[in-house]
Amino acid sequence: MIVWLASYPRSGNTFFRIALHRLYRVPTYVVYDVDGVAAQIGPELMDARERPCTFEQMRAAEDVYFVKTHRRRDDPVIAAEDRAVYLVRDGRDSVVSWARLGTAHLAGAADHAVRFAAEARAIITRRTGGTGGWGQNVLSWQRSASPDPILVRFEDLIADPRAAVTAAVAEAAPGLEADERAPIPTFGELHSSEPGFFRSGTTGTHRNELPPDLHDLFWEQPDNATAMRLNGYR
Repeated sequence: MIVWLASYPRSGNTFFRIALHRLYRVPTYVVYDVDGVAAQIGPELMDARERPCTFEQMRAAEDVYFVKTHRRRDDPVIAAEDRAVYLVRDGRDSVVSWARLGTAHLAGAADHAVRFAAEARAIITRRTGGTGGWGQNVLSWQRSASPDPILVRFEDLIADPRAAVTAAVAEAAPGLEADERAPIPTFGELHSSEPGFFRSGTTGTHRNELPPDLHDLFWEQPDNATAMRLNGYR
């Protein structure tokens, strides 16, 4: 059986994978040919592995395969009957975090603010590719005719990862049992070891980091406005 760990980029997917592995001692996989996050921070934290067989074989197996994806729900490899955990974060914070990650190598450069703004603008207006825009991605999963995803909010995951992950797994794969004594690294500990990837683990970063014109641009995208209201973000 496949359980998709789905999200728009920078919405807590990696932290979920880490907590999932710690609590259930299960490996995790990605829909992509290369796990870019594992290459950056190391595979050990989330026991990231290469897929052992085809998606069809994984789907037909009795074992549960947790597979990360940032693609939209209509991706051809995702079957209509597949279960999914969907991690959602305030889209403005996701945009800021993704743009910061994309321009991290420019930190200290004189034009860093300009490059960050350009990167954020491109992310906000993106409509092509498997990921699509933030609102496109969220709505593709939350308004799909397929089984409703198990929703995990970023703010809940950060506040109490044990509760957020065990509640999601209890619904997605009830046969698995968590190790209640297993330690989960805090976001602060992860930031200390990989500050370039684990930035702050907080909400509301857009208030200080997203320029007003880009904030307006974000809301001007119809899918973004719809998805924000759907998830209670104002």
